[in-house]
Amino acid sequence: MRDRMLVLENGKTYMGRGFGSEKQAVARLVFNTEMVGYQEVLSDPSYCGNIVVMSYPLIGNYGLTDEDYESKGVHIGGFVIREYNDNPSNFRFTQKVSQVMEDNDVPGIAGVDTREIVKIIRDEGEMLAMITDADRDLNECLEEMKKYSEPKNLVSKVSTRGIWYARTRNPKYTVVAIDCGLQRSLLKSLTDAACNVIVVPYDTPYEVIENHKPSGVLISSGPGSPFDLECIVETIQKLKYLTPILGVGLGHELVALSYGAKIQALCAGKRGSNIPVMNLIEDKVYIVEQNNSYCVDAKSLKGCSLKVIYESICDGTVEGLMNEGDMVISSQFIPQANGFVLNKFISFMDKLALADNLVVNRYQHEKPAKYNKD
Repeated sequence: MRDRMLVLENGKTYMGRGFGSEKQAVARLVFNTEMVGYQEVLSDPSYCGNIVVMSYPLIGNYGLTDEDYESKGVHIGGFVIREYNDNPSNFRFTQKVSQVMEDNDVPGIAGVDTREIVKIIRDEGEMLAMITDADRDLNECLEEMKKYSEPKNLVSKVSTRGIWYARTRNPKYTVVAIDCGLQRSLLKSLTDAACNVIVVPYDTPYEVIENHKPSGVLISSGPGSPFDLECIVETIQKLKYLTPILGVGLGHELVALSYGAKIQALCAGKRGSNIPVMNLIEDKVYIVEQNNSYCVDAKSLKGCSLKVIYESICDGTVEGLMNEGDMVISSQFIPQANGFVLNKFISFMDKLALADNLVVNRYQHEKPAKYNKD
């Protein structure tokens, strides 16, 4: 490992040792609070376009396992950690973190004060950062970051290029998944719930989705801004009166936009597997996994037909929405197998299958509301 430097947009620098790829990287700096699960972070498409700081200090100690990837390949723009362990002790491991990062051309830096960096992001907000060689001039790096333009529509980089199928034994439902950055764990939860899943590109037209005659439609989580995905908002507006819909993460935000709600950016985002949320229907607290830089503006839901069903324990932000009449449910977090959100989505598909007279009523809907970008 050679000496490398992490440069923050605010001028702070950190010297450390490089691992993975030796290329230079510039991207938005975010942090994750998981104590385990760095493989899922590396392979989660929702981290596309981000340099990720892990708040937990030890990374690499159990290696990577073929069965635990959330998608094909590694999607993050860079990895920032306190201590890197290149001698995994887990009997299941098949590769080392540094090997996989090098193969996927992702740079990393170890030996930096991640606690301080997390506090800076928490207090000052997400910002650009650069992983580069230790001998670079600071002013040159800062000037380079000023000229850097963050990519738009990151979903187009991670979404499937063609339609593919995930089948299960004795299927009861057919779910079309609009792939904004679909995680394998969510896909497995659906197939375990007797769903055949048809995965389609993010920009698949409404007519193509309806041709598959789905029992329900999933809008998956993914990276970037929901305002880059007007095509999906329009598709949801056409589908929401006709087919049960589950929105997750970015999909949750797109569902809110389709009903006329507003979306606002968070200062530091929420990324981890230890996020507490309150289920307002069950009056229970759940610890969930999520990854987002945006949230639904609660004030904009006044007069909207969506009902808040989950709230964050930490800051009171909206974590889940539902319109039972339209058979629409969404969560900012990743729904758990056999949990409330996924079970409700399944019940909507049951309801649609049993209520034959609903087929006629579904096509008699009002003109969809135009969503607000403010």
